Amino acid sequence: MSHTIQSYIHEDTSTFTHLLVDDGSLSCAIVDPVLDYDPKSGKTDTGFIDRILDDIASRGLNLKLVLETHAHADHLTSAAYIREKTGANIVIGQKIKGIQKTFASIFNEAEDFRPDGSQFDILLGDGAELMLGDTRIKSMATPGHTPACASYLINDTDVFVGDTLFMPDVGTARCDFPGGDAGTLYDSIRKLLSLGDDVLLHMCHDYPPESRTELRSAVTVGEQRRDNIHVSDDHSRDDFINMRTKRDSGLAMPRLIFPSLQVNIRAGDFPAPENNGVSYLKVPLNQF
Repeated sequence: MSHTIQSYIHEDTSTFTHLLVDDGSLSCAIVDPVLDYDPKSGKTDTGFIDRILDDIASRGLNLKLVLETHAHADHLTSAAYIREKTGANIVIGQKIKGIQKTFASIFNEAEDFRPDGSQFDILLGDGAELMLGDTRIKSMATPGHTPACASYLINDTDVFVGDTLFMPDVGTARCDFPGGDAGTLYDSIRKLLSLGDDVLLHMCHDYPPESRTELRSAVTVGEQRRDNIHVSDDHSRDDFINMRTKRDSGLAMPRLIFPSLQVNIRAGDFPAPENNGVSYLKVPLNQF
C-alpha cells in the first residue's frame, strides 16, 4: 500500500486542497476542493480547481473520489463541479444530515431541499472504510468545530483533519458555530493525537503568525503534542474549554459564511434558479 499526497493552496481563503494518489492503480481523490467566489460581484469561477484537474489529466490519473471533511464556512466547495466533469463520487460524514437540517431552517430553504444527505454520493460513519486502489481510507468522526466534522486516516500514516487542528503555532479552530462544542473538539483532537507520533496530519488551512513566513500544509502528531499552543500535552481539557470559549466570544463571523454554507450543504450545487433563471444566495439578518 503506497500513496502520495500533493497539496495546493487557495490563497484567497488560505485553504489547502489535497490530491491523494494510490501509486499502484493511479486512482486518486481530491480533499476539500475550493470554488473561486467573489462576494462583491457574486461571480464564481473554476480556475483553481481546473488547474488541479489539469494536473490529474496530465499525470494519467483516474479521479474516483472527492472527500469533504465538513460543510465549510469559509469557502465554497467545487465538489459538484468535479463530479459533473469527472463522475467522481462525493464523500462526507453521515452527520451532514444534522447540519443540513440546522441551516435549512436558518436559510428557510424551500421544500425541494432535502436534508437527508442525498446531495452527496457516499455518507460515512465513524470507522467506515473505503478503498482507493490499494489505499485504505478510514473515516474518523472528529466533531467539535461542527457536529459533523470527519477526518480521513490514510493507510495508518496520514490524516486529513479538516478544521479540527491547525499548525502548532496557530492552535485550533473555533467551536461557536451551531452545534459546535469546545469539550467535544478537545476529545476529537486527543483521538487524533493518539494515532502515533510519526503520523502526518494534513491541514485544511494555515494562517501563519508573523514569526513564521512559510506556509505549512502538514505536521506530525508528535510535533502537535509537543508544541500546539492550545492542545499540547501540557494543556488540560478544562484549560482548553476555558480558552476556546473566551477566544470564540470575540471572533467575527467568517467572510464567506453565508454563501459557503448554502452551497456546501448542497455538495457544491447552487440553490435552484428562480423564474428568471438566476440562482440567489440569502443573507439572514440578525441571526448571528
